[in-house]
Amino acid sequence: MAVLFVVCLIASNLFATKVICILGINLPGAVIIFPISYILNDCICEVWGFRKTRLIIWTAFAMNLFVVLVGQLLVWMPAASFWDGAPHFDYMFNMAPRVLFASLLAFLVGSTLNSMVMSKKKVADNGRNFGVRAILSSVVGEFADSMIFMPIAFWGTPVKTLFWMMVAQVSFKVCYEIVVLPVTSIVVRKVKAYEEVDTFDKGISYNPFKIADV
Repeated sequence: MAVLFVVCLIASNLFATKVICILGINLPGAVIIFPISYILNDCICEVWGFRKTRLIIWTAFAMNLFVVLVGQLLVWMPAASFWDGAPHFDYMFNMAPRVLFASLLAFLVGSTLNSMVMSKKKVADNGRNFGVRAILSSVVGEFADSMIFMPIAFWGTPVKTLFWMMVAQVSFKVCYEIVVLPVTSIVVRKVKAYEEVDTFDKGISYNPFKIADV
């Protein structure tokens, strides 16, 4: 799950370079795969708790930064004279610093808030109502993600347009998770049974920077 979580984050940054149109609504291609990272976030936090999830979030952050930096390095390096794919490669990896900052910060804040809500709600509900806290945590996380990413990445866009872009993105991602919720619930039950683990985060620190506390 941790490996898939990292892959989803890195892939979503690459897929975001294509804008798709669904029912007349323009969305970044990342919406196809990025919600999966929140579903995995819910599963990991539900089974192993917030502390393990926090470590995986930071791992994904570091790996994504690594891919971006190496991609930028290759953009700067001269292309072979016979290769005609340089403009396309550069388009994929030559992210503006503002967009890169927005993407990484939005992921870090959104995923952490998602995990916090899942963790605290599980303790409050005594382990019941997984579906409710999975959706609620995603709404909080996705909303925070969009609130950070959209204004920074699309600075200068009319406020009304920006608002509807945020609403469309959050709505699509949350609906995505609602549709696959039955599958998510089955996976969580089976993983808990297989691992014989069902963590309740009582008395832990929710400081997002205490990475070593696992």
